[in-house]
Amino acid sequence: MQQQVGQMQTSSGLVHSGCLHMRLPLRRSPVAAQAFIGHAQQNGNHSWGLVRKLSMPARKRCTQSRSRNMSTKAEMSPDNASILVCGGGGIALDVTRKLKDMGAWVWMLQRSDSRRKEIEGMMAIVIKGDALQPDSIQKAFDQIEEVDAVVSTIGGTPADPQADSQGNINLIEAAAKKGVKKFILLTSIGVGDSKDAPPEQVYDVLKPVLIEKGKAEERLKSIGGEMQFTIIRPGGLKTQPATGRGVLTEDSSVCGAIHREDVADLLVHALFSDKTNNKVLAAVDQDQIMDKKEFATFQL
Repeated sequence: MQQQVGQMQTSSGLVHSGCLHMRLPLRRSPVAAQAFIGHAQQNGNHSWGLVRKLSMPARKRCTQSRSRNMSTKAEMSPDNASILVCGGGGIALDVTRKLKDMGAWVWMLQRSDSRRKEIEGMMAIVIKGDALQPDSIQKAFDQIEEVDAVVSTIGGTPADPQADSQGNINLIEAAAKKGVKKFILLTSIGVGDSKDAPPEQVYDVLKPVLIEKGKAEERLKSIGGEMQFTIIRPGGLKTQPATGRGVLTEDSSVCGAIHREDVADLLVHALFSDKTNNKVLAAVDQDQIMDKKEFATFQL
């Protein structure tokens, strides 16, 4: 395709002009994707926006341009959304994998390069940063021109729970400053008004972590501005394959178990549903509920 007026030549030789351009095979071709990622890394954070726009269908890009000043807000679409996933555990990796399968751009905040090969194998992009260091987090956000949403699964341990509170608070405040549209925070059943849901002995063991997670929840609720939030509190986590029976509920007295991959699935669906905006939801496997308690499920 040759364009003589208003054309732009990319590093891979593909051309676009106005709203007529070739859609780049970024998600289907690792070679093409890595070429554009490398171009953006070499040319600064402003290049991320160019890469994102070049991969966007022409119709969608034109529609976004025309509707920029419209007051009506539609649900965020996964296709070509820009998502920052924070966390290095199994749930964060499953979330990233699912988002990539849906067509999103995904960055993963990592303190080290230990999982870089695995993450880049999913065609996601590693951003180095430490959630406990505000300057480090700000630098990470500065590397991405546009961030539509943040999903945080980071946490600490009963012996060192600081990441649960201050780490997430740093992310929340940086996201609000960046103009992020939605923040998904993963905490736990037992936090806040769900304190009495788990058995007493379980709560006592996890109390240091649960208290710190509660601080992050409160900061997210109070941050103000236009950033929407969803807090997901899973029950006891299992590592077996997904059952497909994970559900959400607003009932803060529910307790049970749930598999990590099912949690990831619920996180992703909550991200792209406006029904979850400013909601606090428990996540459990409906076949693994303590005391066989009956409760109303939250429909996405």
